Amino acid sequence: INKLLGRKPRQEGQQITEDEFLNKEFKQISLEKLNCDSTVISVLNQRLEEIKHCLSAKASLAVIFLCGSVLEGILLSIAIKKPKEFNQSSASPKKEGKVLQFHEWTLNNFIEVAYSLGLLKEDVKKFSHALRDFRNYIHPYQQLASRFNPDEYTARICWQVLQAAIYQLSMNRNIYDPHL
Repeated sequence: INKLLGRKPRQEGQQITEDEFLNKEFKQISLEKLNCDSTVISVLNQRLEEIKHCLSAKASLAVIFLCGSVLEGILLSIAIKKPKEFNQSSASPKKEGKVLQFHEWTLNNFIEVAYSLGLLKEDVKKFSHALRDFRNYIHPYQQLASRFNPDEYTARICWQVLQAAIYQLSMNRNIYDPHL
């Protein structure tokens, strides 16, 4: 197919480009496929709808904050369903040799552990860290220090990262396997 279209085939392990990532369509993302608590799924679905409204209204910071919040909520919900796996990961955060309780974890911790468990792929892990960095603009002095004002393009990138994460997490069989 690539030859017919005049494209070079992607080599195994080759990184996806930002443009390829942004143009990827995630038509069938669904939080319900994550097998998480239905009450949290309800709240997260409300936030997904709000993200869409904010994108239409060009409320870029709101989109970024909500995308980071939803990603953290999803990863925490999965961790609560699979505490043994998350706590035993070599990437789980520790203090004095003991794994921290989930309420003490950061979004960074959840991303790294999800990646270490194979729930997220390398591309989404890296882009999720970028989303996390922008989400930290919720602190005005963090935004001032960076001297950057996220725009509509930044918001769209963050939305795409969230959709890609939901897609990968919902397609990952490890979430459903009770023996993992």
